[in-house]
Amino acid sequence: MFEPGIIVAPATATGGAIAIIRVSGEGSVACCDRVFRGSRSLTEAKTHTLHYGTIVDGERVVDDVLVSIFRAPHSYTGEESVEISVHGSRYIVTEVLSLLCRHGARMAEQGEFSARAFAAGRIDLSQAEAVADIIAADSRAAHAMASTQMRGGYSDTLKSLRSSLVELTSLLELELDFSEEDVEFADRTRLLTMLRHTSGVVRSLMQSFRTGNAIREGVGVAITGAPNVGKSTLLNRLIGDDRAMVSDIAGTTRDTIEESIVIDDVRFRFIDTAGIRKTDDLLEQMGIDRTLRAIERADIVVNMKEPDGDFEPLALQEGQTEIRVVNKADTTTQRREGAIYISARDGEGVEQLCDALRDTVDTEALYRGDAVVSNLRHYEALSAANEALDSAVQALSAGISSELLAEHIRTAISALGEITGEITSDTILQSIFSSFCIGK
Repeated sequence: MFEPGIIVAPATATGGAIAIIRVSGEGSVACCDRVFRGSRSLTEAKTHTLHYGTIVDGERVVDDVLVSIFRAPHSYTGEESVEISVHGSRYIVTEVLSLLCRHGARMAEQGEFSARAFAAGRIDLSQAEAVADIIAADSRAAHAMASTQMRGGYSDTLKSLRSSLVELTSLLELELDFSEEDVEFADRTRLLTMLRHTSGVVRSLMQSFRTGNAIREGVGVAITGAPNVGKSTLLNRLIGDDRAMVSDIAGTTRDTIEESIVIDDVRFRFIDTAGIRKTDDLLEQMGIDRTLRAIERADIVVNMKEPDGDFEPLALQEGQTEIRVVNKADTTTQRREGAIYISARDGEGVEQLCDALRDTVDTEALYRGDAVVSNLRHYEALSAANEALDSAVQALSAGISSELLAEHIRTAISALGEITGEITSDTILQSIFSSFCIGK
């Protein structure tokens, strides 16, 4: 998938106090030694040691540096690797990269470090994807989910299921070799129990996808209601900024406005929508159409009304949650069950609304280290595996031949293997790693 050789790339953004340059591949230490001056040669250094010195271009000193040595196979990529800590100047980083390329390295392609770690068996494909997720994590929940996947807990579950299915398939295929003798090596009762157990685990993982994907991307919250009930004022109150235009004129919001905040370790994406009403205004109607689409995509719908108004009737989909909110609570003394009373203008009741939003997201499984699916590619593979397992159970119940039964199980094995990369194509690998930044 990638060309062999010594690769180099910045592993941190430039402009800070410190930048790290990562080098990997056979000969990395010797390559760095050609431009390093210290109390001892890097080629003599042991693995996992740190060395102070300078990076030089001939007689010119480029920077004072710290160099970390990692001997194969005890590195992230499984190869001989070096990490050089330099001052974060863009000029210094560029000079060091240029020097290393002149002495035998080449610039890494996107995701090439993680791709080499995958090729060396240091991580599987789902763990490689988790590397990207943990770097992008912007909440405790997203970090916990990515950390569990990166440590291999998710992979271990899939590999255990796949191993059991491989064992059963081998017994079924052995029966084919002795088909004339009409013998059964795979106990049908055990096989049925195993298939049902595996199917149950796969379905459980599939069911976790809605929560996992919401945490990874941010829990979508659509704020909806009739015009002028205070949706934009509520959004501004939640994010602490005048992001949405507020006016007493009905129909002011013509488009959806999206902002994100973290509430008690979970990121929420709030969408302020156009008020729903009958209108002859073409632009306003376009905004209303976008509102309806935003409601369909949202995980949570905050349905707002004024004390004397009515809640909008919503056709919620499976898995969606409605939170009913009565705004302008300062204008009424009535309080009815089933709604949260707030004043978006003054902030009254907004903390209670935030608590209700947070309560809709169950993160306990994440903090226990349970496997939670957050990646669409994984969900689609699990769906394919689940379909194949269902077909296998039906085939077994119907007394179908060992050959057809084994084929259904092999399909499930293949689908599970696609998640961890045990079965995949260069095209899929290229697509995944090309989305990584260069230093990963």
